[in-house]
Amino acid sequence: MADVASDRVQDEPRPAPPAIEARNVSKRFGSVTALERVSLRVGKGEVLGLIGDNGAGKSTLIKILNGFHQPTQGELLIDGVATRLTGVADARAHGIETVFQDLALINTLPVYMNLHLNKEPRFGPFLRRSLMQRNSRRYLDDIGIGISSVNDEVANLSGGQRQAIAVARSVYSNSRILLLDEPLAAMGAKEGAIILDLISMLRERGDVSIILIAHNYTQVLDVCDRVNLLQHGEIVLDKKTTETSAEELLDLVANEYRRGGRLAGTRGQLLDELRRG
Repeated sequence: MADVASDRVQDEPRPAPPAIEARNVSKRFGSVTALERVSLRVGKGEVLGLIGDNGAGKSTLIKILNGFHQPTQGELLIDGVATRLTGVADARAHGIETVFQDLALINTLPVYMNLHLNKEPRFGPFLRRSLMQRNSRRYLDDIGIGISSVNDEVANLSGGQRQAIAVARSVYSNSRILLLDEPLAAMGAKEGAIILDLISMLRERGDVSIILIAHNYTQVLDVCDRVNLLQHGEIVLDKKTTETSAEELLDLVANEYRRGGRLAGTRGQLLDELRRG
């Protein structure tokens, strides 16, 4: 009987490794510690919400995951294999695309050129502009972005439309891992809803793993499978979104403010003396 049970255990499929994982990653800039032994994982097809106050280390962590920074210590694993990313181009070769707040768009180029930036289809030395225009129209219509003409210069678009173009460019580049650094920050409610719908669509498809940095906890709970809270360079919470709430997340952050915002006993004494005259 023991042998039969052992055979059954061996026959059970092993769980798939995370699409991307950071293990005990630290990052120091001189005497400043930006990250301290951070461990983070995103399963295949999973959407992870990464939250935390400004300066908590979220963007630094994203820049390590996309090869822009090298960790001071720790390791990255892609599909369970320890991997050293030598730069952003190397990360893209591994299927990792990033959308930062600054978008990396060229305002003087039309929409269709920005959607194909650095990946322009060519016929010999010539750009295939008609193909790029057709593809761009299909991409924008597919995710519901209301831009009247793909020939419009990006400079003439709203902040939300520019953000949508940056997200669409990453999504339609066949990326397997998508890192979104506050893609909703510059958007109105309508355009933000379109991006949230896009993330939900990708989540349902299950072929893209996403890390979403956001400050709106309700949005995180709506579209993410799990949430991590980063404070002072450390992950202090890792929960399924079904097991937490916006109230719990707000309380955790508010408690941090309360602890850090109270004046020490000796602070303000000179101000008191000056005001008392």
